[in-house]
Amino acid sequence: MRALAVTPIHLPPEEIRRRQARYDRLAPRGLSVELRDVGPAAPGSLDDEASIRASEHEVAAALARAGAGWDLAFPDCVLDPAVPDLPAPDQEVPVNGLLRMSSLYLSAMNVRFGAVVRNEAIGAELRRRLTAYGLDARTAGIEVLDLPFDAVADTGAWNAALGAAADALAAAGATAVINGCSAVDVEEHRFAARVVDPTALALRLMMIGRSA
Repeated sequence: MRALAVTPIHLPPEEIRRRQARYDRLAPRGLSVELRDVGPAAPGSLDDEASIRASEHEVAAALARAGAGWDLAFPDCVLDPAVPDLPAPDQEVPVNGLLRMSSLYLSAMNVRFGAVVRNEAIGAELRRRLTAYGLDARTAGIEVLDLPFDAVADTGAWNAALGAAADALAAAGATAVINGCSAVDVEEHRFAARVVDPTALALRLMMIGRSA
């Protein structure tokens, strides 16, 4: 199965290579993921409402010009930019979202979950998405880590910030915490609540869906 992933922001080549290597490592056997940069018209980071809407516009354009030859496509972003709230069954290349797949799976398994995000703007958009997916009742809360964009590529800094956030969400009733960034390696079982890598989980679900 061939999947196309599109970055939500314009990234330098070295970060594209890092993220592609992560997909190569996480993809289950039988799934090949090719990561493409969204293009220079997209913002360089998601720090406010305007950059999030611009990202959504550019991701939609990139997905539209991707062409055939893919079994599915998805944004390389937990905010699911340009992903429809409901799948379009007649779409030539199905577009799915990392957040939609991971959060609906957790809900189907009766897991009460929270999420951590890098900044307030991302948190507001993630909350909007979960509401659109009808998951407010399953969500224990969203904690903001207040980290700079550079922390996305810094596993140590990101995991160091997770402790207090995971504790707060566990106290609010979460048994799992969705890591609100698609490109960070997390130490899943180190914290008070299990931290879920939404990218790794979604890739596994793609293969299950393929064989169902």
